[in-house]
Amino acid sequence: MEIIIFIAVVVIFYLINKDYKASDYQHINVNVKQKLKGKLIDHEAGLLIAMMAKVAKADGHICELEAELLSHTFTDISLVFVNNEEMREELKKIYSQQKESFDNTVEISNNYYKLTSNDYAKRVKVMEYLLNLAFIDGDFSDTERMIIEDIANALKIKQNDLNAIINQFKEYYASKQASTQMNLENAYKILDVTSSASDGEIKKVYRSLVKKYHPDIVTGQGVEQSMIDEATTKLQEINEAYELIKKSRK
Repeated sequence: MEIIIFIAVVVIFYLINKDYKASDYQHINVNVKQKLKGKLIDHEAGLLIAMMAKVAKADGHICELEAELLSHTFTDISLVFVNNEEMREELKKIYSQQKESFDNTVEISNNYYKLTSNDYAKRVKVMEYLLNLAFIDGDFSDTERMIIEDIANALKIKQNDLNAIINQFKEYYASKQASTQMNLENAYKILDVTSSASDGEIKKVYRSLVKKYHPDIVTGQGVEQSMIDEATTKLQEINEAYELIKKSRK
């Protein structure tokens, strides 16, 4: 079941290295197809989805990014199987069933361990994926940590390895939050408004700047090409700043 872990690792690095946009996500092509033998819940694929369900519901709600990640995971894991559309629906059913209770978390994790007892590296990658899901909303709650620790113990993940992964995500999201704050401050400077300005005030300033720096308007003023190029660059900065401010206020 190496392909599942490959998919998980790709998603992790995708999320870590750029802002998550579902529209930008590229599905992974799977060349080798499997035919399911037995029940899906006894297969690595089903057990992985079951563990994901426990983690996703640990904090009591599922944010938009979690939902997007889960949806893509259903699709990509189902591509491993010959009848992928049917398998995707079965994976969704497993998720829906398993998110209703945490009572069998250790049992599910133990079953996954039995299938991967000789592959510690794979189980570490699974923990990375589950922690990515836990951290994706920018927070790591006490309940999420408890569920993660239950799963990690059942998978016999070394405490040092688990702590290292958790710290990696904490450092990444702390850095991302600081970077976002700096970018937001810069966005307000570009529009020459304060963070206390109302949405209407910011929109009015934005429209005024667009009229001032729009290449068509600048060209009509009979200026040199270098000034038109500068205006085009400035307008791009203005548009990006305005979009960032709008996004931060949703």
